[in-house]
Amino acid sequence: MTTKGALPYHALIWLAVATFSTGIDGYVLAGLLPTIAGELTVTEALAGQLVSIFALTSALAAPVLGAATSGWERRRTIGLSLAVFVIGNLLTAVAPNYPIALSGRVVAALGASLMNAAISGYVIHLVPERHRGKALSFVLGGWMTATALGVPVGLVLGQSSWRFPLIMVSVVGAIALVGILIKLPHLELPASTLAQRLRPLRQVRLVSGLLVSTGILCASYTCFTYAVLILGPSHPAGWMIILIMFGYGLASLVGNTFTGRLADRFGAVRVLSIILAGLFLNSVLGAVTFAFAPLAVIAVLGLVWFFLAGVGNGGAAVPQQARLASMAPESAAIVMALNGSAISLGSALGGGLGGVALTAGVQPGGLLVVAAAVLAATLILHTLVTLAQARHASVSPGNAVSQ
Repeated sequence: MTTKGALPYHALIWLAVATFSTGIDGYVLAGLLPTIAGELTVTEALAGQLVSIFALTSALAAPVLGAATSGWERRRTIGLSLAVFVIGNLLTAVAPNYPIALSGRVVAALGASLMNAAISGYVIHLVPERHRGKALSFVLGGWMTATALGVPVGLVLGQSSWRFPLIMVSVVGAIALVGILIKLPHLELPASTLAQRLRPLRQVRLVSGLLVSTGILCASYTCFTYAVLILGPSHPAGWMIILIMFGYGLASLVGNTFTGRLADRFGAVRVLSIILAGLFLNSVLGAVTFAFAPLAVIAVLGLVWFFLAGVGNGGAAVPQQARLASMAPESAAIVMALNGSAISLGSALGGGLGGVALTAGVQPGGLLVVAAAVLAATLILHTLVTLAQARHASVSPGNAVSQ
């Protein structure tokens, strides 16, 4: 076991680069759906499932693979899973048809799901308890930075071919792999069974809390996966979409940075409540704009909606993690892994829900109505979880959540 000393940024930086590569992979294809659909001769809604299948596979595979490999040395596990992730992306990049591209996404997701689960546990056990939040935020920052920098770079490369961004993801992943094998300390952890990993799911409050993560990401990906279709009519030039995606990434990064500090000061639950209410109101106002406003107004207010959604979606991550960890502090590593599955499930459901809505004849702007409905249900669930946790805290003061 590694000695717990100061925060080891020299090691954590490579984990951040690894999450950066998965962040690029999860976002960049969303901006290239028309090109992918044209080359693979499928509909844009079906092309969007390349994003959804990655997220769905990650959600289902993470707890199973995490349990199966729990007895493995952690650095080796992270390195192997990252290698599988790189191979999956290369397979998708050279795919001659849709089924092979879909298969490549599944392979990449298997690697990413195991890697993310292993990284969460690694970080929690590597650093001192007082630095865990900071360390998790730093590693998560790799994913957030990917939305700010990786997506527009990928879109620029994608103007020539949608395959180039996936090659870029593979290169970044390979660089992270080298750094991890050289700089990351060895770490042995006690093995755990799948039943042990799923034990926190016996708590109804915790399951409901995890479903809040699913709801937030479902609403986000219902629109983000098809953002190029929603914003394309009012911003038809390719460079406009690149700048818009860059702005969304920066907005997500800002949200992640500031809400972590706000959660420390005002309490994770309170900050999360404000973010969820804001996301819901933003979706409602955005839906009204796209339904009734002229194109010139949509060109402005549509960007306001998109960037505010970026702030909220990015900002929800840290307070939600803090809230979940406080609900089961004795199982923090497992809860973080389950939260990763909840996030991936929400991403998959959002991409799938958006695809179904478009196939059913809903206009792209109408996806905001769908997102608003999901956020309304999520806000209600969050409120019920908060009330239940308050009641639990009154009985067991030692388990109280910071309000």
